[in-house]
Amino acid sequence: MVHDLRAQVTQEIDRHFVRIAEGQVHYRSLPAEPGAGAQRPLVMLHLSPASSRSLEPLMLALREAGHAGPILAPDTLGNGDSARPAHADADIAYFADSMVRMADALGLAAFDLYGSHTGARIACEIAASRPDRVGALVLSGITEYDAATQALYTESYVPRVEPDEYGRQMVWGFHFVRDQHLFAPYFRREAAFRLAKDVPPPEVLHEGALDILKALDTYHIPYLAAFAYPTRARAALVRSPALLMQPEWGPPKLNQAAAEIAALMPEGRVSAPTGGLDGYAAEVAAFLAASAASLPIGETIPC
Repeated sequence: MVHDLRAQVTQEIDRHFVRIAEGQVHYRSLPAEPGAGAQRPLVMLHLSPASSRSLEPLMLALREAGHAGPILAPDTLGNGDSARPAHADADIAYFADSMVRMADALGLAAFDLYGSHTGARIACEIAASRPDRVGALVLSGITEYDAATQALYTESYVPRVEPDEYGRQMVWGFHFVRDQHLFAPYFRREAAFRLAKDVPPPEVLHEGALDILKALDTYHIPYLAAFAYPTRARAALVRSPALLMQPEWGPPKLNQAAAEIAALMPEGRVSAPTGGLDGYAAEVAAFLAASAASLPIGETIPC
């Protein structure tokens, strides 16, 4: 199954770079289906500490679910194959601005947004600060941390790891990724924090480990920005139609937070789809299609 998906990805998903002030931004893309007509591009922002590679299965599932428009998934600055952030203390507003500048470089006038975890905060901030650019908004895994949780996560979640002569960073990277699929937060390795989902296949864990090893000296920057993001205040400024996802595989506390965040948005609602990734993609595709019928399209990207 994993090898079949990899073959499909190689065949259908393209990879590109575009330059902004910090350097090159790497992104993956699926072109619009032939005959799809004018549709807003969908920009998809990944969770930490991964890259846009983690979104490949959802990109393909959205296409299977009938989303025919162009899909673009960048590696956010400091992750994957994109340039590092300009500042070690960059906040979510900075990451949002960098993604808008990427859209400018690609000639994107208006686009839909999907964001997961850290990517959800970046997407929320783009929608709050640049409502002229955003059509529909889909968020998964977004919440706001209180001061005590921020302090705990800042202290425990993002250890600084450096390469050494024994390659210990490689073992750490694999287990860091694996433990995030076992516990939430990953460093609370107790039954009460165990996630009720399967651990991904070794190939998927390997790819996740490669992503964090690429970003070993910068992966903590977007994490720290996400921990400090004032989600409630910024979500209240979002005027786009917004769908807050409660995935079957999501940590319970994050799923519970979705309703609270959606209630702050004039056009926010929640969805708890079943049926695994296919059911999740079908719900997102249906929401984007409904939003496309009521919002201006804007310009599209030749990806």
